[in-house]
Amino acid sequence: MHTSLALLLELGVILVGLSVLGAAARRWSFSPVPLYLLAGLALGNGGIAPVPAAGDFVEVGASIGVVLLLLTLGLEFDTAELTHSLRRHVPSAVLDLVLNAAPGAIAGWLLGLPWPGVLALAGATWISSSGIISRLLVDLRRLGNRETPAVLAILVMEDFAMAIYLPVLVVLASGGTWWQALIGVLVAIASVTAAFTASHRWGHHVNRWLAHPDDEQLMLRVLGTTLVVAALAELVSVSAAVGAFLVGLTLTGETAERARGVLTPLRDLFAAAFFLAIGFAVSPADLVPVLPAALALAAAGALTKVATGWYAARRDGVAPRGRLRAGTALIARGEFSIVIMSLAGASTPALGPVVTAYVLVLATIGPLLTRWAGDWLRPRTPAGRARREGR
Repeated sequence: MHTSLALLLELGVILVGLSVLGAAARRWSFSPVPLYLLAGLALGNGGIAPVPAAGDFVEVGASIGVVLLLLTLGLEFDTAELTHSLRRHVPSAVLDLVLNAAPGAIAGWLLGLPWPGVLALAGATWISSSGIISRLLVDLRRLGNRETPAVLAILVMEDFAMAIYLPVLVVLASGGTWWQALIGVLVAIASVTAAFTASHRWGHHVNRWLAHPDDEQLMLRVLGTTLVVAALAELVSVSAAVGAFLVGLTLTGETAERARGVLTPLRDLFAAAFFLAIGFAVSPADLVPVLPAALALAAAGALTKVATGWYAARRDGVAPRGRLRAGTALIARGEFSIVIMSLAGASTPALGPVVTAYVLVLATIGPLLTRWAGDWLRPRTPAGRARREGR
């Protein structure tokens, strides 16, 4: 077997560099995600130190990374808890759609984009990044916070909504008919419903089959099953992230705890590839002309997501600090916005640079704002802290 010297060298340099960035981020107590994104920008096409030989590995690793991020997030919860939270947060999801799709739709109309372009830009500004946010919740140790179920409910309902949105966008962008879009939507809805029902009712059988006393066997079974389910989810136009999340939900008790232990190193490796890939897809030279429009959209998108998270957390009785944490946690955009851009790019070429710059800005500042939100609205007295604790 011939191994590329350039590939080994570039991957080695990348991993060492990420280690340095991660250590620096943790030294200052914030998530390394923004640094990974900027590293991807520097190492990608048009960057200051491109690494072409490692590009394919990073692209494949990114797909696995987002699957592992959502799998390990699902391991923290169970279907009963999630179902209750989803029912409570239907109004939150409606507000999320209205507040966050509107800036993109308005901007698309003002830019004179065709209707598929307007729809695509609305979707790109609406949907948060499940991959980035799930990593942030882990890095900042907020999985047990009172506002986290509200954040999770918003993310899951956004991912489910993509099952309806993406088939419609694909058909409109390719010039298809309304009945083709309707068929795609019905298939996606039926698939999501069946998968969620199966996870809720028969998850204990899956849990029993995946469980194994040997850690290696456990890792291979869980990872293999997750990738198969993620592929099937993509086949029926549902996000691979949703499939991975549902697999995580089916694992409970000791099996879930052991699965987290054996999968965490893999998750961290491939998650780094996912964050790098977002920066790899961007040429810095393409960002400069569209940066003013992207910054304006990013400012609006940050404010609307904070309002969404604040409202959702308030429905769960969370104090103001927790509401602010929920809102800032939702700011980051990522994988879905890039997918939307690629689907509509052929019919609306002007969309690509704007969406790419928008994603990069919010994927970078979102984690920073999320980290700092823990220090805002901090009560000044011990009594005030006791009354207003947001956890």
